[in-house]
Amino acid sequence: MTQSLTIALAQINPTVGDIDGNVVRIRDAHLAAARAGADLVVMGELALAGYPPEDLVLKRAFQDRIEAAAARLASETGASGAGLIVGAPWPMDGKLHNAALLIEDGRVAHVRLKHELPNYGVFDEKRVFAAGPLPGPIPFRGIRLGVMVCEDMWLPDVTECLDECGAEILIVINGSPFEVDKPDVRLNLAVARATEAELPLVYVNLVGGQDELVFDGASFVLGADRALKARAKAWGEDLVLTRWERRDGTWGCAESGIARSFSREQDIYQAMMLGLADYVGKNRFPGVLIGLSGGIDSALTAAVAVDALGRERVRCVMMPSPYTSQESLEDAAEVARLLGIRLDTIPIAPAMDAFSGMLREGFGNRPPDTAEENIQARSRGLTLMALSNKFGHMVLSTGNKSEMSVGYATLYGDMCGGYSVLKDVYKTTVFQLSRWRNAAQPENALGPRGPVMPERVITKPPTAELKPNQTDQDTLPPYETLDAILRCLIESEMSLDDIVAEGHDRETVRKVWRMLDRAEYKRRQAPPGVKITSRAFGRDRRYPITNGFTNLI
Repeated sequence: MTQSLTIALAQINPTVGDIDGNVVRIRDAHLAAARAGADLVVMGELALAGYPPEDLVLKRAFQDRIEAAAARLASETGASGAGLIVGAPWPMDGKLHNAALLIEDGRVAHVRLKHELPNYGVFDEKRVFAAGPLPGPIPFRGIRLGVMVCEDMWLPDVTECLDECGAEILIVINGSPFEVDKPDVRLNLAVARATEAELPLVYVNLVGGQDELVFDGASFVLGADRALKARAKAWGEDLVLTRWERRDGTWGCAESGIARSFSREQDIYQAMMLGLADYVGKNRFPGVLIGLSGGIDSALTAAVAVDALGRERVRCVMMPSPYTSQESLEDAAEVARLLGIRLDTIPIAPAMDAFSGMLREGFGNRPPDTAEENIQARSRGLTLMALSNKFGHMVLSTGNKSEMSVGYATLYGDMCGGYSVLKDVYKTTVFQLSRWRNAAQPENALGPRGPVMPERVITKPPTAELKPNQTDQDTLPPYETLDAILRCLIESEMSLDDIVAEGHDRETVRKVWRMLDRAEYKRRQAPPGVKITSRAFGRDRRYPITNGFTNLI
């Protein structure tokens, strides 16, 4: 009977649909672990296909490629001496499943099917996968491995079944996307399952960005006593070897190194960096283009872009209008200097004059209003998109979650872009992140040490500068108040009375609620951006555009 075992946690960054590339990444990590003495190498959920594959996985040609890739992996790893557990979509009995494959001795030796299919928030696995039965353990070299796929650990049934069937070590392969406080949620659930079964638990997560999701890694091992025995690093690929011994019929893991955890601000910043880096890299853009206004949102967006991509791949444009202040010109120039990036200046006054003349007859004698203000924003959007078309760089929009919540943004203007770094970041968090980045350098950042924006960018009143002496608070409540109300409405789905009971003015809450619902049509046309909170706009929060309920508030 086996008395010792070395299990490698292989935390990799696959790309959805790049099956050949994923095979190479899996194979290389597996062989590296085998050379280091691993008996078993564990990868993340659907690592062979990339996660989440969405409707791509329904294509028969895609499924055929997956089966061929699994056979190739089995052939190429068969002589290594190490088994491999890897996630893949897998057809069985005429149905498609989210599965864990045990590859050993040159073949797919065992398959376990995901039982609990998440169908909430960003997850809609019931759309593409069939649920598998409650699983039994997988035999591996005289050990009974209780293999689960992600959501199987979120609920107790699968663990209970595996425990009753004699599992000795629980192994969970995961594609668990990041959101604030999610690492603690995962750990607490793992502790609950380990407690219920009185078994050690291995948790292996993916890392990397996929459209609006980002996976933070931070794979870990818990002992049967619920003590943390190992943790892979967050926000990067990693390979962690853990040593196991059987004593008195129970498997124990020696402590194998515990990577440090990050602060809330650093986790959010790292999520934005990795999400942007992978969106740009996996979609093969040469770089990004940003309208740098001298304000805090565009300054933070530029800092994240430089940290994620390097200054050579970031180009900024200042597009002053007659309402642009000297402070804004100076602050934009200083941001560019601190980050070491190119900053071009293209005034939009000629475009404003051209549109004014073109629309004079159509507008008649009506006084200037938001129509003229939006022409400025759209002139900037057109300028950025023209440069993007000419040089191939993707435009980053710079709006934050507070603005997008209440529609304080211009369609086809400042909402132009292929990706939004701050899409799920409230304005108050923008201030926190800016102060944090000025005082610290993120892990693996390509940008400079030290401040990335002048203090005045953080302290001056936010303004769109579309008319004289304009500030955001001319239209919106103070951001501290606005964000607190928005969190109640979006993340917590609280009622009007409950929000008022939190200490907020009833009419202010009514106003914010109406602005939130009436801006849905804008958000449907907004670019994607990395999920940060528990309720991001898009797949997380799906509200009808045509919505009469708002009129009742």
